[in-house]
Amino acid sequence: MSIFDWLHRAESSAARKAAEGEGLRDEVVAVLRLIYDPEIPVNIYDLGLIYGLDIDEAKGKVDIRMTLTAPACPVAESLVSSVKEAVASVDGVEDAAVELVWDPPWTQDRMSEAARLDLGLL
Repeated sequence: MSIFDWLHRAESSAARKAAEGEGLRDEVVAVLRLIYDPEIPVNIYDLGLIYGLDIDEAKGKVDIRMTLTAPACPVAESLVSSVKEAVASVDGVEDAAVELVWDPPWTQDRMSEAARLDLGLL
């Protein structure tokens, strides 16, 4: 496969993802998976702290609804700021907003199977 074939295939894949609205979402989720809860060795996405992820790819706007494992979390402010900064750094994101919510309360049921496995809960 020549470099031109590879580039054409990559461009076609990117165009398909963009048309399906998956490209930016995948990138935002990948960034969220790099942010870890300071007390639990699991990323915030698989931990189930992300309650809503609304993406307007045309405008580059990302709105996130998230929670914390406990309302008295000492890193609440810094974690929310970190999420906003990380998402805003993704190519294609022009505006990122993070809303901290407490309803419904977070429970272990929100964790991904992989997170439960990592923590020995399965």
